[in-house]
Amino acid sequence: MMAIEQVVAFPVAEGERLEHIAHTFGARFPLQIEPLIYVLTAELAPAYDGGYWNYFGLSNGGFMMMPISDEDFAVVCENGFVGTLSAEALGITACLYAYSHLSFSGNEDLAQMCAEHYHLLREFMIDHPEAQKIMRAID
Repeated sequence: MMAIEQVVAFPVAEGERLEHIAHTFGARFPLQIEPLIYVLTAELAPAYDGGYWNYFGLSNGGFMMMPISDEDFAVVCENGFVGTLSAEALGITACLYAYSHLSFSGNEDLAQMCAEHYHLLREFMIDHPEAQKIMRAID
């Protein structure tokens, strides 16, 4: 039986952010994906008021980002989930929401890319300490 390798996140260094994003998403990230992640985060976590985010590549080729905060965020989702998430879990959740939403876009290339990134990030999320809460938030 083959062992399944755990997906790990690695920080994208400040000086490599633009190159990493361009390689991973092209011009779509700053125009469509990143702004949607910020909007969805504000909708999910009313206390979120902006700020700088860390970027992470995933060992499976995926990408996630998270707000820089040591505080947990109160989260309320349209699906009925109410709870708290760490900044990392909130970032994962917002990215999954954005990827899912954009996977239904009328732009076939963008939809395919976001569907793929949804599954890559979900693969990472499964081993996250807050996986159960993230699953309830995205269900």
